[in-house]
Amino acid sequence: MSSDRSAPPQAESLPAAAGQDLPPGEPATAAHLGAQLEASLVRELVHCWRNLNWNLFQDALTAPVIKLSDTRSLLGRWNRQRRSIEIARQLVLTASWGEVVEVLKHEMAHQYVDEVMELLDESAHGPAFRQVCERIGIDSAAAGALSAAPNDHPHAEERARVLKRVAKLLALAKSPNRHEAETAAAVAQRLMLKHNIELSQQPSRLHYAYRQIGLPKGRVQESEHILAAILAAHFFVEAIWVPGYRPRDGKRGNVLELCGTPANLEMAGYVHAFLSGCAERLWVEHKRQEGIVSNRERRSYLAGVMEGFRERLKAEKKRNRERGLVWVGDADLKHYHRRRHPHIRSVRLQGHGQSATRQHGREAGRRIVLHRGVGQAGTAGKATRLLE
Repeated sequence: MSSDRSAPPQAESLPAAAGQDLPPGEPATAAHLGAQLEASLVRELVHCWRNLNWNLFQDALTAPVIKLSDTRSLLGRWNRQRRSIEIARQLVLTASWGEVVEVLKHEMAHQYVDEVMELLDESAHGPAFRQVCERIGIDSAAAGALSAAPNDHPHAEERARVLKRVAKLLALAKSPNRHEAETAAAVAQRLMLKHNIELSQQPSRLHYAYRQIGLPKGRVQESEHILAAILAAHFFVEAIWVPGYRPRDGKRGNVLELCGTPANLEMAGYVHAFLSGCAERLWVEHKRQEGIVSNRERRSYLAGVMEGFRERLKAEKKRNRERGLVWVGDADLKHYHRRRHPHIRSVRLQGHGQSATRQHGREAGRRIVLHRGVGQAGTAGKATRLLE
């Protein structure tokens, strides 16, 4: 099949009125974004299609028409006759950008089966489609995010049991007796370590998913980079900063994406919310104690807090090794992560020196005891809690 690979995707969008917030329960329309934001959104989808075509499909696809749709029955649709990919406007305005990208990937996989493999007689979600999705880490069951393991998955019951035990231990870690609190937190971490080591030794295949934490932001602070590294090194997930977009203000940014088993994603999301909130509270307390009135040193202090907590985790990891609990990694998870992100670029961070404020943060970070909180901000602004 001959095709013009250089032609960019075409964009279609309805004219729009002045932007406004989407009223609860009402369908999303162009009027809820405004003409400028609507046009920017479609251009961003076109840009995203180009990147995915190069990253995941080796630039094999021919540019389609990309447009927004007011349908409420479908998240996305590949139209073979019109050569168009439609994305539901309701999805874009209510879901995370990561979910929007997953829907776009799903429809691009349909396009690949139709136009590259030329399997027009196969059912929409037939063997070829599932094979393509498996190869590049796309959810073949339904458009949208891979949010949780199926309830009938072999490890679902064990996952719930372990998380319940971890939640109880973290509740004990709120004890006013510091020794008891530290012991409970260490046992909780050790339980997750033993659980993952046992799973890695079982022949049955694990279920992996992804989760994006928070909203895309233009500038990622050093403390956030350190926190991402903590999750990847100590909480059994892969972490990567990926491009994101905020449709309601037309801004690009980066957002943290985690890959792992559902149990590990839940734990990592909880730890992220806990440490982020704890670091901010420690900074407020440090300002009060030192009589500081500005936030000029805030970023340095927060980075110090994360460094201090990382040192604490490294010490606990060493003690676990001495007990014979050694985590060698999850090769299947790394493979899943690489399928989702085949072109990963590592960036070395430049530190900002060891100021007195940063050192105060490190000392505070070393004293943090991970425990169970209530109603802490988590993924995409929702509350993150372990099992009740």
